[in-house]
Amino acid sequence: MLKGIHPAISPELLAVLSRMGHGDEILFADAHFPAETFGSNLVLRADGVDVDTLLAGVLPLFELDSYCEYPLVMMQAVEGDELDPSVEAKYMAAITKTTTEMPALERLERFDFYARVENCFAVVLSGETAKYGNIILKKGVTSV
Repeated sequence: MLKGIHPAISPELLAVLSRMGHGDEILFADAHFPAETFGSNLVLRADGVDVDTLLAGVLPLFELDSYCEYPLVMMQAVEGDELDPSVEAKYMAAITKTTTEMPALERLERFDFYARVENCFAVVLSGETAKYGNIILKKGVTSV
């Protein structure tokens, strides 16, 4: 164990976060997400851990990109489906605990979201069971 590191953050995830540069993106995916389909990405598992718990553990270690309009990206509901607003609210609550201002969130159509994921540095497949429970974070420059 390390002091100051959330217990939900595995050694593998900590190493990935450290290797990422500014502008790199990481997907925290729900348990339904086809993570292995995007084979060019590094896939880490966080079975049994909800995305908001991962966000709470990662964001004290990880600056969001302040130079882009949308450092956070989630998937839009597919036509005829609905989003559960409590999912976004739960994620934003975890995010705002570590930031001084609310970062902007963009919603992408399903296949545009999948295309974006193909360029992510890594995918963390969580135990999140909420539908549309995927969120991409863009890493910013870490201030000293």
